[in-house]
Amino acid sequence: MLTQRIIDTAVEAALAEDAPWGDVTCESAIPADERGAAALVAREDGVMSGMDVFRAAFAATDPSIMVDAAIADGTRFKAGDTLAVVRGPVRGMLTAERVALNFTQRMCGIATMTAAFVDAVEAIYAPQQADGLDRQAAAACRPRRPGRYAHTRIADTRKTTPGLRAFEKHAVVCGGGHNHRQSLSDAVMLKDNHLAALAARGLGLAQAIRHVREQVGHTVHIEVEVDRLDQIPAVLAGGADTIMLDNFTLDDTRRGVELIDGRAIVEASGNMTLERVPAVAATGVDVISVGALTHSARAIDLGLDWVEARS
Repeated sequence: MLTQRIIDTAVEAALAEDAPWGDVTCESAIPADERGAAALVAREDGVMSGMDVFRAAFAATDPSIMVDAAIADGTRFKAGDTLAVVRGPVRGMLTAERVALNFTQRMCGIATMTAAFVDAVEAIYAPQQADGLDRQAAAACRPRRPGRYAHTRIADTRKTTPGLRAFEKHAVVCGGGHNHRQSLSDAVMLKDNHLAALAARGLGLAQAIRHVREQVGHTVHIEVEVDRLDQIPAVLAGGADTIMLDNFTLDDTRRGVELIDGRAIVEASGNMTLERVPAVAATGVDVISVGALTHSARAIDLGLDWVEARS
């Protein structure tokens, strides 16, 4: 969860990196008493994320700088829109500018990419609203089985920038997606190497899951990754809460959903693209996890445009 403490710590670290001994340009070129205003303007369409982080960067540089937001996190914007206006001492504004933009452009990029994935999935439920998708194909591939959720969810992964996970996962939510585990401490997730280590101790798949269940509290969620259909019966017998179908074909994903038959949450993962997710969602999976949301999102082009300056 993106708390103010997490924001302040990261912003202070970023400012210390960017201006370790002050801003020599501002200190030599800008009078100390000069005040001004600048607007945060979108150069392209996107989804807002990181307004609190944007504000914190200026406050950390000079608490007297005021940021008036014109848009809230999670709101879509168009190229040319003014997203916020910044007013105060010019030295502090210019010193904080790059740090504020670096965070916000990155977070808006993740939110915007997430929204595109969410829209692609939603098109199979309301194909008449599809934008740029094959509407007939979308209408023909609606999920055959009611899922655990009303619609298939798009979720992130732990493939995040070290130290910035809270920011990036917040951005996913702003884009309409959902968070997977925040950290290794949140849930059990048995992947291939965990299962191999347990198998080396003589524990079969179902037995391994039961063993883990005995070690954890009753509120701990257990997810198990499978890469073959023939693993699913044993995982169900072991009592997994979520079964991840890793790098399955569409046909095998559909068969996996039928085999699980509502007895566990079904997650699909592996090489998910914007073009592929509608068909994956149509198999009836509950969740599609997409690592690209955080490891491959492009920063949105935002600019801080000068409005006025006065002494």
